[in-house]
Amino acid sequence: MSKYFLNHIKELEAEALFVLREVFAQFENPAILFSGGKDSIVVTHLARKAFFPAKIPFTLLHVDTGHNFPETIAFRDALVKELGVKLAVGSVQESIDQGRVVEERGKNASRNALQTVTLLDTIEENKFDVCIGGGRRDEEKARAKERFFSHRDEFGQWDPKNQRSELWNIFNGKHHQGEHFRVFPISNWTEMDVWQYIDMENIAIPSLYIAHEREVVWRDNTWLPFSDFLTLRSGEKVERKQVRFRTLGDITITGGVESDADSLEKIVAEVAAARQTERGNRADDKRSETAMEDRKRDGYF
Repeated sequence: MSKYFLNHIKELEAEALFVLREVFAQFENPAILFSGGKDSIVVTHLARKAFFPAKIPFTLLHVDTGHNFPETIAFRDALVKELGVKLAVGSVQESIDQGRVVEERGKNASRNALQTVTLLDTIEENKFDVCIGGGRRDEEKARAKERFFSHRDEFGQWDPKNQRSELWNIFNGKHHQGEHFRVFPISNWTEMDVWQYIDMENIAIPSLYIAHEREVVWRDNTWLPFSDFLTLRSGEKVERKQVRFRTLGDITITGGVESDADSLEKIVAEVAAARQTERGNRADDKRSETAMEDRKRDGYF
């Protein structure tokens, strides 16, 4: 890594550490939204550095859809044990069983949208006044509208036109009872920045990000992983391909790309040459032009 890029990454790291320390100073009961994806892993690593040698003073909050990659859950549990932090889990299946949400039906059914209710219920149950996420502005146009400190009203909803200015990185976390914040310490990072930082810091990541052979099905111009939750359509067949995943979500909606990037060095090179955004293979983002913003307005991550 060149001196320029090293300085660039170090500046981004310093900014993120500052944001995390501001969260600790301004809020009483913070949580890190932990999906097991690379961005939430980087945020957790940054929190570890921000407060070292003390333990991370934040709970890890995971919304379990029940349609996870097994590798993601195994990685989550191992990391929680290593860090010695508290884990709060919100279950979409429990939300369905309690009648809080209704499971989608049909060929494009997904539990992704159902996560919002489960997340808001878990925030209320645990009295979290701020949730720290790994959202980045380069991921999707709706996320480009986010501040570092993103205010949510008493219903957990986000209004992009009613956010506070952040001149000179002065953050205002004041809120009324029932309201809360989402904070995004790596807002100014790109996918390339994340991978270079993972490489530089030697951060452990799930094997899903590394090219590997697995059973997949070609659907909607992407390789969906075959699982017990995927029903084959007419004409589809299960094939074995060497793939990796650029972003992680439900196993039913996360598409892989054919790749031989079996090392961090190769991943960085592959990302540098990519012409499609990392969320380009996420079926949940293809439902409409405003799919992400609509979910965020309702209280999504």
